Amino acid sequence: MHLWVKRIGLATLVLLVAIQLIPVNRNNPSVAPSQTIYATLPMPAEVKEVFERSCKDCHSNETSWPWYSYVAPISWVIARDVHQARKSMNSSEWGGYPINIKTNKLEEICEQLTNGDMPDRKYTLIHRYARITAKERDVVCQWAEDSRQY
Repeated sequence: MHLWVKRIGLATLVLLVAIQLIPVNRNNPSVAPSQTIYATLPMPAEVKEVFERSCKDCHSNETSWPWYSYVAPISWVIARDVHQARKSMNSSEWGGYPINIKTNKLEEICEQLTNGDMPDRKYTLIHRYARITAKERDVVCQWAEDSRQY
C-alpha cells in the first residue's frame, strides 16, 4: 500500500509540472485610447472608479495578470474567463461597437449588476475590493440608462 501512495504522489507531481508547459494566451491587445468607453461616452468619476476597480481586469485589454494566472490549471480558468468577458463586452474597444450593440451592452451592464452576475463571484472571492455596493450599482445603472439616451 505504501508503494502505491508514493507512485500516485509522484505521478501527480509529474502531471502538475507537465501541465505548466501548456501555453496559455495572456496577451493584452493594444489599446487605442480614443476607442475606450471613457473616451467615447461621458462617465462620472464614481462610475469610472467602479469600472476600473471591478470590471477592467476582465472587460478590457488592460488585464492585470496576477502571479497565480501563471499556474495551471488555475491559469486556464482565468484566461478563459478573461477571453469570454472581452468577447461579451470590451471597454477598450467600445468605440468600435455599432450604436445598437452599445445600447444593448449598456442595458446588459445594469442587468448583470442587478442580478448579481457581475462582477464574477470567482473574481470577488479573491479580489474583495471589486465587490460593488448597492449604491454603486444604482449609480452605474443610472449612468447606463442615461447613456442609452445619449
